[in-house]
Amino acid sequence: MILIGDRLDSLRADMRGDRARQWKRLYEQCDWYRTQHPPSEHPTASITYFGPAAANLALAYVLSGQRGYLDEAWRWISTCIGYPHWGKANLPDHDLDAGWLLHGLSLAYSWIADDLEPAQEAELREKLTLQGERLYKFAVESEGTWWSSSFWQNHNWICYTGLAAVGYALDRPEWTERAKANFARVLELMPSDGSDSEGVVYWRYGVPWLAIYTDLLQQQEGIDWWNRGSFLRNTFHWRLHQCAPGFEENVDHGDCHDRRSGHSVSLYYKLASAYRIGEAQWLAEKVSGEFFWREAYASGVKPGVMPEAFLEYLWFDPSVAAVDPATSVPTTAYFPDLGQVTARTSWDPRATFASFKAAPGGGHGAWETAHRFYEAYGWQTLNAGHHHPDSGAFVLASHGAFLVVDDGYSNRKRAGDHNLVLVDGQGWADEDRYHVYKGIPWERLCRVRDVLAAEGFVHATSETAAMFDEALEVRRLDRTFVMTPSGRIVLLDLVESVTPRTWTLLLHSDWPAVPVGSDGVLLRSGPGAAVVRALGDPLPRISQTTTEIEANPTASTPSLRIAKTLHTVRMDSSGHLLTAIEPTDSGAACRVDCTRGWGVRFGAGESVYLSPVEGRIEAPDVTADAVAVLRSGDRTAVVGGTRVVVDGRVVLDSARPVTEIV
Repeated sequence: MILIGDRLDSLRADMRGDRARQWKRLYEQCDWYRTQHPPSEHPTASITYFGPAAANLALAYVLSGQRGYLDEAWRWISTCIGYPHWGKANLPDHDLDAGWLLHGLSLAYSWIADDLEPAQEAELREKLTLQGERLYKFAVESEGTWWSSSFWQNHNWICYTGLAAVGYALDRPEWTERAKANFARVLELMPSDGSDSEGVVYWRYGVPWLAIYTDLLQQQEGIDWWNRGSFLRNTFHWRLHQCAPGFEENVDHGDCHDRRSGHSVSLYYKLASAYRIGEAQWLAEKVSGEFFWREAYASGVKPGVMPEAFLEYLWFDPSVAAVDPATSVPTTAYFPDLGQVTARTSWDPRATFASFKAAPGGGHGAWETAHRFYEAYGWQTLNAGHHHPDSGAFVLASHGAFLVVDDGYSNRKRAGDHNLVLVDGQGWADEDRYHVYKGIPWERLCRVRDVLAAEGFVHATSETAAMFDEALEVRRLDRTFVMTPSGRIVLLDLVESVTPRTWTLLLHSDWPAVPVGSDGVLLRSGPGAAVVRALGDPLPRISQTTTEIEANPTASTPSLRIAKTLHTVRMDSSGHLLTAIEPTDSGAACRVDCTRGWGVRFGAGESVYLSPVEGRIEAPDVTADAVAVLRSGDRTAVVGGTRVVVDGRVVLDSARPVTEIV
């Protein structure tokens, strides 16, 4: 039995023991199927849900022996195998619908084939054979294009896992070997830091399939690929740091249907079991116990979390002890492939949290490797359509609410939909399309430098000048992002062009901002608030507008639309922009007069001094050969420094530049 092997007796024994809660989830999900009426004719919308429906009902039957589950499984199976094709609006038989159904129905076949009527078994086998042949043929013939060679993309993982499952079920080694060759590459090419350029929602949708395949391979061939590459080992750490305070919502970099579609209890269970990650076990229990149903019904991603019940049962490992991240995980993190830093003031639900990122399309590894594949084979492998023109952008949440927000899911991807800087009102070259990175030269890329993420301090500088139309003659657009241990944020946008330009800093929020004097605004959302203060010289002109976002998140359902309105603060300036953001409704930020460099002082004994280009700071209380000096109470953080004097006391004297807390 695929994914079960010799565990059936122990899995049955656990139904009233260690897996009693997971069994309840499974049989309740099967009760839901009993009340549904699958369409007799293929609908226009996606039919991916048939795959897990078959798997859930089949597993319930083999565990319990209840005939009703077998009959219900056949009702669902017989309906979808009666469809001439799997998928209707987009690539019938050759894309996600086919992958999902091949996987779920192949599992069901391997579990219940002996208990079906001979005619039923033959009918299911014949349909699986036909659909497997169709998908395999497409994968071979389309190699080098679309999902067949899109190694960093969820379509690749889903379709090849479906092909592997049906190959194992029907003993078709040519199918399983092709899937194996694909995943051998995928697991080695995925970022070692565990990050996913498609964003949290597509992490939740796609990465479980990497685990499903790896489990399939181990169960069917005895080959252990859990440590092939480092992505699967490290990806929970990345996902954990994408949680907004309280864990229920998530950062929405990349294509995110919403902020409540980011959890997979089953995947948390599997990663906890494979790598003994107590924090993954803890998060699985928190999600399933506190806000699983909120996500199940609020999520815009289909088929959603409910159909994962069979995986939750199979993947739960009671031997892994849950560990609260607040007791073990730092509040700051850096993910170099995605150029992302995250910081939170604590793991408390009311903490202040921010995420800042800058990387080329797909992340550094995919960008470099995809160009090599193209030069060597002519393959188009980087289908990073879910990645946005958002390098240098950030999001901010505090006191239980998002205050500076991202655009979420968008078909017409534009820099102006993110918290970035426009040049003469223009965003990036070649934007305003679904895949903003397609066909652009290797040299047009973004990166971060001078990164510090430790002990509550975060500092990073993004470089994005290369992303603009050459006619704008942008020579520098470097953004330095700082977050202090108390959650105060400083943005320094250093700008340079051959001819004078207007530089417009954008801040998007869910609700309109309130003007505060001539140099600031107050952002509010529910219990959260943040004062934004412009501190540059000259002061920018501040105005407000709205930004409309619209998307169709799946080609399989053309009628589906997601639309939202962002409220946008615009700061127009003729030169550099220095901005302070304080998560409170009464800001105390002020600019510090520096002979060299830029300085901002907050209350609570915090100050920030920056010199991203020159590397020399001369301020009333700090003199330094450093990129940055950050002070919070009696702690000082130095970025790229050799000598630092604070209040007349030498705190650093080094022959080489160092980045550390001194």
